[in-house]
Amino acid sequence: MFNKQSTACPAVWSEISTTLTAQFLADGQCTDAARAAIRGSFHDCFNGACDGSLILANECANPENRGLERLCGNLGNLAQQKQVGVADLIQFAAAHAVKTCPGGPTVPVKVGRPDSREANAMGVLPSGFANGGDLVKLFASKGFSPMDLAALIGAHTTAKQRVTDPSKGGASLDSTVGTWDNKYYQETKNGKAPFTLQSDKNIASHPLTALPFTTFGLSKGAWDSAFVSAMTKMSMLGVSGKGLIDCTSALPGGSRKREIKSSNIFDRLKW
Repeated sequence: MFNKQSTACPAVWSEISTTLTAQFLADGQCTDAARAAIRGSFHDCFNGACDGSLILANECANPENRGLERLCGNLGNLAQQKQVGVADLIQFAAAHAVKTCPGGPTVPVKVGRPDSREANAMGVLPSGFANGGDLVKLFASKGFSPMDLAALIGAHTTAKQRVTDPSKGGASLDSTVGTWDNKYYQETKNGKAPFTLQSDKNIASHPLTALPFTTFGLSKGAWDSAFVSAMTKMSMLGVSGKGLIDCTSALPGGSRKREIKSSNIFDRLKW
């Protein structure tokens, strides 16, 4: 007989959520640890699959993952301590970090991915100097539309650069790096961000991404909706959805319903 309890999120993820909140939130702002968690999700998934190899195959030691070493150590230890999958923890941590940042939406998160100790290819992750056309093609090869690309890059609202220009290490990509807002889009376009990656400027001006980029700068609600869709897709790259368990309820807040109801009419427009 089917056991309904088998589809319930294991309690351990709520314990993990409490641990991550302490790391990701300080003085009402999201922290460098939260920023690293969001970046870590992309870096584990995009070069092959969301399989935990960022940590398990020590991809963290690769130059393209510079700055994620502490995150990899922390999540690796936490996964071992709590006896959960590393691939799952990387994606759960990213969704948790987004939600922990003030204003962040709820990205649905599932657990049950297989882990892998086999390293994925290097050189797939885009550089901070990539041109717009190459980025559109690269993301299309992974199943992402130009709108998805424009939405995902908005995660730079909480980002700091440390590698592209070491002389300005720690410079943020918008003026409110501790909160999840759409100032990144506005400030990237008007040149008022503390630091802007050339690749981000290229996305802002590319014919296929310029319109959503501008729209997201006008409507946080439109961006949040597009981001949640694209980030959910990102978290499942190379993963079969069969047998996975929804653990969105273990995230801070746990539900998206309240957010949707509280947004204004303009921000509720769907793409």
